[in-house]
Parts: sequence; C-alpha cells; structure tokens
Amino acid sequence: MANPWAGEVALVIDGERREMRLTLGALAEMEAALGAGSLVDLVARFETGAFSSGDVLAVIVAGLRGGGWRGGAADLLSAEIGGGPLEAARAAAQLLARAFALPEEGG
Repeated sequence: MANPWAGEVALVIDGERREMRLTLGALAEMEAALGAGSLVDLVARFETGAFSSGDVLAVIVAGLRGGGWRGGAADLLSAEIGGGPLEAARAAAQLLARAFALPEEGG
C-alpha cells in the first residue's frame, strides 16, 4: 500500500502494482529528461491542466525510479497502465503534490 506520508503513489503497470515516489535523485533525473524549465514550471503546468503526455511520462518514470525500478521511458511505451492515460496523469499530479507538500492532518 502506498504511504502518502512518504510521498508514495501506487500505479498498476502491466498488471503489477508499483509504488512510486519522487526522491531527490529521481527529481534530478526528471529535470534532466525534461531539459528546459524548472520543477516549478512543471508543477504549474499540472495545476493548470497544461501538461503534456511527455510531462506525465517523465514524472511517472521518475516516480518509478524513486521507488526502486531500474527501467526507463522506453520501457513504458508499450506498457499497459491500469486506468489508462487519465490514471497516469492523475498519479503524476499526485506524485508532484506529495513531493512538495505535507499530507493533510487526519488524511
């Protein structure tokens, strides 16, 4: 089970539940993969709904790597995401929110 206090978010990939989290190293890899812009810009894109599928993929890969996965973006190109692209986007947004905010009390 994903631990929100540790910034974890679960996502089902190819039928296997995976725990994701954005560690400092994973965030640095994600910044490098995205090239230009900052994490603040990325968060703003998610907050306004102006994110791209590349943004979602970069956040998911970073979260998986932060959770111990050793794959890369190419490994997810043909993967089946439980809940599809909408669930991937939701999980990516939740990862970013949990990485930069404390969980609410009692939640």
